[in-house]
Amino acid sequence: MRFSVSSGSGQVLANGRLVIQTDESGVQRLCFESDRGTFITGGEIAPDGDLSEAAKELYREFFRAWGVMGITMTSIA
Repeated sequence: MRFSVSSGSGQVLANGRLVIQTDESGVQRLCFESDRGTFITGGEIAPDGDLSEAAKELYREFFRAWGVMGITMTSIA
């Protein structure tokens, strides 16, 4: 599924997709890969599949990457 990441003012920061990355120890993380190659690693996915904490960490990483608060992700075709 593809997404558009926008600032609070509506400026599109990136288009891309969400991916699940698994490391050598089997820990899965929610990540965002932009069409221009930016890869942002989010938090760990809970063992029960809950994405709440993973998504919160991903949004923190969006802030670190772009320095913008109030980021919105919108599903795009």
